[in-house]
Amino acid sequence: METRIEHPNTVSGLVAKRDELIRLRKKLDEEYRAVGLDIDHLEAAIRVFDPDNTPEARKRYAALHRAPRGQSKRFVTKCLREHPEPLTSRQIADLWCLDRGLVAKDATVSMLRKRIGSTLKALHNQGAVRQATFVDGLIGWTIA
Repeated sequence: METRIEHPNTVSGLVAKRDELIRLRKKLDEEYRAVGLDIDHLEAAIRVFDPDNTPEARKRYAALHRAPRGQSKRFVTKCLREHPEPLTSRQIADLWCLDRGLVAKDATVSMLRKRIGSTLKALHNQGAVRQATFVDGLIGWTIA
């Protein structure tokens, strides 16, 4: 007995769709490689002007300036107690740099803001701090 395909249009449509997606994947792979090369070139150019501003240097810096357990919470609560007006994560990051004698480069402050923002969220969840008002477009924080 002969096997016959009952819906030849369905199969040919599926084959055509598969071929189309294979072509799209090849095109996306080429674009992905091109973007990767562009990123590598930009990293090299940045390294010429600022050798310390590389992903590797930022990782080393983060590990080198890691705060001991609980120190971030203590520092943030101390800052909020000492300042009657609401403070933003950026202002607290600047105070951290000043307190530690760190050079407040944009990359440094950005990394510290993320750490301090995480600390503020944890303190907020514990009920220790609260969001007050917006200061320069950022959330201001005070002791609860």
